[in-house]
Amino acid sequence: MTREVRVRFAPSPTGPLHIGGVRTALYNYLFAKKHQGTMILRLEDTDQNRFVPGAEQYIKESLAWVGIEIQEGPDQGGPHAPYRQSERKPMYRQYAEGLIEKGLAYYAFDTEEELEEMRKRLEASKMQPAYDSVSRMSMKNSLTLPADEVKARLERGDNYVIRIKLPRKEEVRFHDIIRGWVVVNTGQMDDKVLLKGDGMPTYHLANVVDDYLMGISHVIRGEEWLPSAPLHVMLYRYLGWEEVMPEFAHLPLLLKPEGNGKLSKRDGDRLGFPVFPLNWTDPKTGEMSSGYRESGYFPEAVVNILALLGWHPSDNQEMFSMEELIEAFSLEKVSKSGAKFDVNKAFWFNQQYLNKFDNSLVLDMIKSDWEANYGVLDSEEKKEYASKIVSLIKEKVQFAKQIVPSAHFFYNRPEEFDEQVVAKKWKENTSELLQKLGTYFVANHAISAADFENQFKLYCDETGIKSGEVLQPLRVSVSGEAMGPPIFEILAMLGNQEVVNRINACVDKLSK
Repeated sequence: MTREVRVRFAPSPTGPLHIGGVRTALYNYLFAKKHQGTMILRLEDTDQNRFVPGAEQYIKESLAWVGIEIQEGPDQGGPHAPYRQSERKPMYRQYAEGLIEKGLAYYAFDTEEELEEMRKRLEASKMQPAYDSVSRMSMKNSLTLPADEVKARLERGDNYVIRIKLPRKEEVRFHDIIRGWVVVNTGQMDDKVLLKGDGMPTYHLANVVDDYLMGISHVIRGEEWLPSAPLHVMLYRYLGWEEVMPEFAHLPLLLKPEGNGKLSKRDGDRLGFPVFPLNWTDPKTGEMSSGYRESGYFPEAVVNILALLGWHPSDNQEMFSMEELIEAFSLEKVSKSGAKFDVNKAFWFNQQYLNKFDNSLVLDMIKSDWEANYGVLDSEEKKEYASKIVSLIKEKVQFAKQIVPSAHFFYNRPEEFDEQVVAKKWKENTSELLQKLGTYFVANHAISAADFENQFKLYCDETGIKSGEVLQPLRVSVSGEAMGPPIFEILAMLGNQEVVNRINACVDKLSK
């Protein structure tokens, strides 16, 4: 790849960053790092009516949380600053007016009422309601009005927009790295607005001008921008930049778990998973939407989840560090078809990372909650005991925050016992068998998990009972629960005398 790789993530600060936007940023980042290129953050805030306070900071914090490093941007600066489009406003007009001088764009003075009338007229004639190469000739613009009237309107400050002038029937062809050749006829396109009445550029003009001025080599963005790409190709051609036009790659949509449509906030609310990287509170309504970070996901897990939603590695590897992703990633292996979000797979990824982390590190993550429930960890002995509990529980849960409530029976003797196990497994002689088993553990000085397991087997052999008759009742009597960490590990943590005490307390409670 001879051209210097320069990519940009260019979100609009109009609200929280959707997790699909994070995936777009991630793919840009992986591609840039793979080719020793530059990752740019550019904020496309030209639509001031939709600007939302706090959204810009939210975008930056989200990218930082998942480990995406920005090399040029609003905070980092760079050779092509400023990186907010609103701060670049004065530079766009010259390009729009330059197109007018070449006869490739025009002033349009139509009011909202006139535009609406045009749409209704075309719809009534069973035609596409578009401002295009046909309909523009019946509208108020510099193509239909006398030159002196156009001049007079501009001088007295009449409202206008600048529209691109597309040819009536011309083929627009461009190659997409993911989708191959895309061909669209200008007869299917309309004369989009390039410069609005307030002097702000539309997305179309601003992003093409900025991509050119910033030397962007590859535009990697969501599939929703694919219909706009032919217009952008025409702009590059009209502006004389076609030779340095970036390569395009339009990413597949993130779909609902059922696969029927784009993943939305409502899907997350309905199915109980976040669609935003961080918690977001709407400044207008006060409504709070949950984020992956606050829900307990690790950033490493989120990166893994997103990377595999649309991209397929050469082998069947699923767990990647960021460095491994950079090494393995290629746009050619990104799918054209949408990727269904699988919440169970998201849980699985988080569990894998939870198990990879050192027990003491996990304990540090939940320390304040742990100490609020089970006392201050003010000695090495207490920390070591807590770390052992963490090691037993973390294999059974998906999130670090689930460990604290799952650890209660290591510190507190159970008061309630699983009713289903009691109803199904508690026979007439169960209490007696359990109490004798407890005595057996003490008499034989069971200490380690291996001790407890061996002695349990010997006890069953000597008494002639099947292990299934007492194994689950034993678990319920010491923990109160039907499932959990390995039972013999629990017994070793509690100690043989506490096991006896808990068996007796359970038998006593159930007998009443």
